[in-house]
Amino acid sequence: MMKKTALVACGAAALALGLSGCANYEGTGTKDAASAEQLALRLDDPWAQQAQVSADPTSKAEGSYADGVYTGKGKGMDGLITATLLIEGNRITCIETTQEGESQSVGGYEAIRDGVYASLIDVAQGSDIDTVTGATITTAGVRQAVEDALGQARQQEEVWK
Repeated sequence: MMKKTALVACGAAALALGLSGCANYEGTGTKDAASAEQLALRLDDPWAQQAQVSADPTSKAEGSYADGVYTGKGKGMDGLITATLLIEGNRITCIETTQEGESQSVGGYEAIRDGVYASLIDVAQGSDIDTVTGATITTAGVRQAVEDALGQARQQEEVWK
């Protein structure tokens, strides 16, 4: 009987100790999601500095492109990335970037959502955009999508010549 009591007491102590690790847990969802929430509240936004770029309204893309709206596709970390570009007089304006499957808080999910990539495309007037910190593969997918859209615009320009 003494052994059973000691075993139950040890089990209860281990359970209490294990649960006490959750006492500081704040947030909703999984512990990983809460950790991401907590970090987001304490850390500076890694994309804030890159989001503050502004395009020169007089700059134009190199090459010759037909005016129009073109949507290109690229491969991101976990899915398809698209870039929709408006081209007018060889001036590129990124209308939208989208993603299917990029993970929130990983890679470029926030950079796509917050328009960072769209701003970078507008500044670069093409696919030669800066890599977003922590989003190397997503950035490569955005570059692919821009190149795909520009390829369509080049083809259309050739048809019209």
